[in-house]
Amino acid sequence: MIMAALVFLVPAQRAHAQAEAAKKLTWHTLEFAILKFNDAAPNSWNIYHSEKKGVLLVRLWKRYLLVKVSDEEVYDIDPEKIKVVGDAVEWSYADIPDKPIDTPDWRQRNIGPMELIRFRLGKDGHFLELQIPLGLNGRPIY
Repeated sequence: MIMAALVFLVPAQRAHAQAEAAKKLTWHTLEFAILKFNDAAPNSWNIYHSEKKGVLLVRLWKRYLLVKVSDEEVYDIDPEKIKVVGDAVEWSYADIPDKPIDTPDWRQRNIGPMELIRFRLGKDGHFLELQIPLGLNGRPIY
């Protein structure tokens, strides 16, 4: 009897997990954040956040990057999969690539009211620096 219930329960859980991953999330602009590309401010950029803390979506010109801060991983996201809705964007975790970008020289530290995240895009690539505002308790707000 228990085995029969498990046979039906496991596929239902997988289907639910796949449906959650396919669901498009709304990513909102991260206010008061700063982005630097090779120590200079790019002309066109934005940083977005969703409900999940420590995961950011970065727009750098026409390129989108998913930054998982705690895992020190960055993924190159297909801009065709992102829908712009006013100041926000919609994107689903189902569209995440299999492999992250190589990000050597990852540095992360607290610089007072901001958390600084700096990494290189590829082995000999450009540097990207994110400065994320911290709350009064010294932890990231987003």
